[in-house]
Amino acid sequence: MEKRLLLLALAAGLSLPSAAVDLAAEQVPPERETGVINSRYLLMDANGRAVSNQDFRGRFQLLTFGYTYCPDVCPTTLAEMAMVINRLGKDAEALQALFITVDPERDTVDTLRSYVAFFDPRIIALTGSPALVRKAADNFKVRYEKVREPDAPPDQYAVDHSAGMILLGPDGRFIRKFAYAMPAAQIAEHVLDMMASNGLRRAPASK
Repeated sequence: MEKRLLLLALAAGLSLPSAAVDLAAEQVPPERETGVINSRYLLMDANGRAVSNQDFRGRFQLLTFGYTYCPDVCPTTLAEMAMVINRLGKDAEALQALFITVDPERDTVDTLRSYVAFFDPRIIALTGSPALVRKAADNFKVRYEKVREPDAPPDQYAVDHSAGMILLGPDGRFIRKFAYAMPAAQIAEHVLDMMASNGLRRAPASK
């Protein structure tokens, strides 16, 4: 299953525009940013429903920022996110995976819906106005900026952005960041440990 998801990520990356490469993966020390990360967001899902960090109370949230035109980092991250979900087995019911676009101008709700479903239908894509997306990214200390080649049309650009995944607890608060390219098995094990400490773990991890 994991090999198949990595192949899907590679295929997705090869099929998307690649005007630039995302920011280098950041090695973020775990659980040291609790005082500076604000886990609040108010965005919209692919069905037009308003979604906030409080809508999944009682469940963990595993989220990442990216965009559908991303050539490599985002497909790889979503493939790893899907692996994490699969490794949780039945415990995946206690976690909601989220993909927040940093390119709301081009990432339509239909595009986002089909994009995340390609990796795992349990992942929810979120978007919003440029201002709301920027506010959410700022709260999570996620950096992003458009990169456009000289004389390129207005709608042809890449978006450099911070990579990695972020874990929120059942109370909607920040727990830690996972650096880009951290093995899915390690992320899943940490999530399972957190679930166990919160009394939410139901079954052993899938092998």
